[in-house]
Amino acid sequence: MEQQPQDPTAGGPARHGTAGAGRILVVDDDPTVAEVVSGYLARAGYAVDRAGDGPTALARAAEHRPDLVVLDLMLPGMDGLEVCGRLRAQGPVPVIMLTARGDEDDRILGLEVGADDYVTKPFSPRELVLRVESVLRRVRPRPGARRLAAAGLSADAASRRATKHGMELALTLREFDLLAFFLAHPGHAYGREDLMREVWGWDFGDLSTVTVHVRRLRGKIEDDPARPRLIQTVWGIGYRFDPTGDPTPTTPTGGQVPTTPTGELVPATPTRDTTPTTPTES
Repeated sequence: MEQQPQDPTAGGPARHGTAGAGRILVVDDDPTVAEVVSGYLARAGYAVDRAGDGPTALARAAEHRPDLVVLDLMLPGMDGLEVCGRLRAQGPVPVIMLTARGDEDDRILGLEVGADDYVTKPFSPRELVLRVESVLRRVRPRPGARRLAAAGLSADAASRRATKHGMELALTLREFDLLAFFLAHPGHAYGREDLMREVWGWDFGDLSTVTVHVRRLRGKIEDDPARPRLIQTVWGIGYRFDPTGDPTPTTPTGGQVPTTPTGELVPATPTRDTTPTTPTES
């Protein structure tokens, strides 16, 4: 039997799966969390490497490129945000971020630097395994999947490659899925709940996840992300992909919708009813 490292946060393989499902790198400075997560993933058939800090994680990733990284946000020294950014610089790899419950700003920051998913602590290890399986299912090539194209954009689901005017786009897993969904459904308006269900496969969750990914995708496919022409904001509904590039978001009655510089909706200002009233006779 192969010996396990004495220090569970020191790096190296912690558990070995048997089904060849893929290699997972678990990065957490809490030995108990790392041990439990590694055990559940190993029993699900994954080979698991483990690291307790950022530099060790980057070294392990360089030595054995993982298929997915489970990354704690609050690491000592080099935090999870920096580790995620550096992992992305080495090449595309799905990342599931572990964050503290209630830290919405931290979750959004994690998504902004390219995390594909997040799980809040405390969490169910079984839920984490399901998230890992969901992410890996989406990232694996799908033979026979059709290539989608519109407005100078293309997404090839078989190779997981996307281009804009022939130039390859550096998209995360969820950004690719979001683009492919929009390309497959041009002209249709979808709410954030719809996109979360269709793209993420979740029936519930933090809708800011969708908002952040739409903003990041706009930054990569729009000529001017401050004035998005392709991914339109639809008042009271959500978003619509418009291959014609009509730059003006509209209300259901055709009026112009005020937006922020990133194309998000500006909340409507309540108006005071100034209609004169007629006194009634008593």
